[in-house]
Amino acid sequence: MKMRPFALPLVGTLAATLGLVACASDPHTSGGAGSGGSASVDDSIPAPRAPVATRPVPRLDRKHPLSVHDLIRFERVGAPVPSPDGRWILHTRQSYDADANQKSTHLWLVSGDGSVNKQLTTAKGVADYGAAWSPDGRALLFSSSRDGGGKVWLLRLDGGEPRKFLELPVDVDNLRLSADGKHLAFSAEVYPGMTPAETAKRDAELAKDPVKARSYESLMVRHWDTWEDGKRSHLFVQPLEWDADGNPSLAGDARDLMEELDADCPTKPFGGAEDYVFSPDGSEIAYVAHVGADRAWTTDLDVYVVPVAGGESKCVTDAYRGSDKAPAYSPDGSQLLWLSMARPGFEADRQVIHVQDRASGAVRTIAGDWDRSVGSALWTPDGRTLLVTAEEEARQRVFALDVASGAVRTLLTEHWNDGLALIPAHGNEPVRLAFLNDSFTAPAELFRCELDGAARLRLTRVNDARLDVVEMSEPQDFWFKGWNDEKVHAWVAPPVGFEAGKKYPVAFVIHGGPQGAIGDHFHYRWNLNAFAGAGYAVVAVNFHGSTGFGQAFTDSISGDWGGKPFEDLMLGLDAVLAAHDWMDGERVGALGASYGGWMINWINGHTDRFKALVCHDGGFDEAVNYYTTEELWFPEWEFKGTPWQNPELFEKFSPSRHVADWKTPQLVIHGANDFRLIDAEGLAAFTALQRRGIPSKYLWFPDENHWVLKPKNSVRWHDTVIEWLDRWLLQ
Repeated sequence: MKMRPFALPLVGTLAATLGLVACASDPHTSGGAGSGGSASVDDSIPAPRAPVATRPVPRLDRKHPLSVHDLIRFERVGAPVPSPDGRWILHTRQSYDADANQKSTHLWLVSGDGSVNKQLTTAKGVADYGAAWSPDGRALLFSSSRDGGGKVWLLRLDGGEPRKFLELPVDVDNLRLSADGKHLAFSAEVYPGMTPAETAKRDAELAKDPVKARSYESLMVRHWDTWEDGKRSHLFVQPLEWDADGNPSLAGDARDLMEELDADCPTKPFGGAEDYVFSPDGSEIAYVAHVGADRAWTTDLDVYVVPVAGGESKCVTDAYRGSDKAPAYSPDGSQLLWLSMARPGFEADRQVIHVQDRASGAVRTIAGDWDRSVGSALWTPDGRTLLVTAEEEARQRVFALDVASGAVRTLLTEHWNDGLALIPAHGNEPVRLAFLNDSFTAPAELFRCELDGAARLRLTRVNDARLDVVEMSEPQDFWFKGWNDEKVHAWVAPPVGFEAGKKYPVAFVIHGGPQGAIGDHFHYRWNLNAFAGAGYAVVAVNFHGSTGFGQAFTDSISGDWGGKPFEDLMLGLDAVLAAHDWMDGERVGALGASYGGWMINWINGHTDRFKALVCHDGGFDEAVNYYTTEELWFPEWEFKGTPWQNPELFEKFSPSRHVADWKTPQLVIHGANDFRLIDAEGLAAFTALQRRGIPSKYLWFPDENHWVLKPKNSVRWHDTVIEWLDRWLLQ
């Protein structure tokens, strides 16, 4: 989607560039709350201010506060993939070359004790990822963007360069290898009922057709940032043979296990290889898909099983109407678990573990009364324990669940833990747990520990040298009485270089979701230290609706977007300011994205306590947004129905209804490829601000979705946001 080009005279162009409004004496361009061709001037609206200078790029080889330039140069460490013999842990490292403006993702090995690191692939500007170990651990099969991408590559660990192993006329991705190595599974985009060759032929014909129009007779028309083209991501299995030297070869043609099924696996838009798994004996695959024409208004993901030899897929979760995903077989193959949400249409329900006995079909719930939402689950080798991740009080912790009794033990509590994988026993070494750990002040690195959580050992130090020259603030927990005097959590961070006796402006960060949280987690887009490094005190409240504080707390926001959360935000800010006399309560700016952006628009109509606001991809008119978003189940849950069923709630919580009360200078940011909250919402908010005569600015990215992902765009985003805060809070 592109905005219609338009021309402005020089004065108007300059005003738009500076975020200024035209002279109030001109009835055609002045802002105000009046109606008709002329608008009255609201004296409570701040006068425009000229932009301040963009902050210079720091010397990155010397001590300096963290900035966006550090965020884009940190290497990003991928999840651990231990070798079959337990001696090595495979992982990826993604880096960015600012001069070449290109990313590279390489395969690396680290030894089980962290003493040896080996880089396996080195091609610049190439993404190598998704690797699977051969059964004997002597080779890797992996995906890569090299040579046009979409192929499977083979790398022998005893030497040599990667070589092309599997190439189809369509792209392949999300590799998994059966334990016996006899089958390689992958996903490929095909038209249902067509082979890869037939799909490629049809795509070539469509490319030649000068008419690019598409027609639709059902939703979804588009999803996240992509228009639907009729193709589906299907699972394929490629039979393999291995010679005595551990070299694989193709043994026949790849089979489409989903055949004519009008469904995707991995699920879109965020699914990956975790959406399917081989049984231990390699005879079947369990996978996740949403089958049916109701994808736009239900969350009914289901788990299916299908023989590797091909045949009919059988749904094992048909009795469950909510979201079922992340299947995992027990080590002996006798049980199959999945993560399940009970309530259909709700993406943030408590996620519990269901386990099916494969012989009888009986299903039971593990630790069903534990008031935490499980993020991932991993069987221990004896099948008696599950190692799981779950958010708890703004951290992601690791727990052990006893399969028989459901008893819960806490294993890892510090910061943010993810990417759990078992390191097989070898020699005198026992089975151990590998995982990623990161925090507010450190990007993710690889660690290992015993299965009881003891003897935690750091295995990689990828970003230590970069961190040595970066100064960061350590956010601290802060608890206060929020709505209904209930206990609410917040983070408080002083500015980098804090000096006692000084007062500092405040950046008040509001998270999205709305069922989400700001956790002790290193974020590359909304990093609190990006603002602390710019000299701001930072406050972030995990208001009612946030995850990790019990399901009732999470549920409480639905149907009350501008109620309890807004009260929590205002009470939390009051409490923080009262407790920290070095924060300047007269110089506070609020900023947020998605629901956080919606809240910024809501704030502008409900309080004038802030000096500046920043809205990224935020909602403006909820009734209109319902008809333009793609996942309809989300607004239907949050607003208790459709706009024609419950118009009062859509009306009540539309920031557009309160534009007459807007007063605060506001920066609006939006991406053209955001189909969750389309850019018309951002343009509408900017139009309202301009028509009201409120100093405002609109930053539009034609090549970004709901997030800003491209490094140079990220630099522009941070420069623009911090300049806006500086303009209104530092002058």
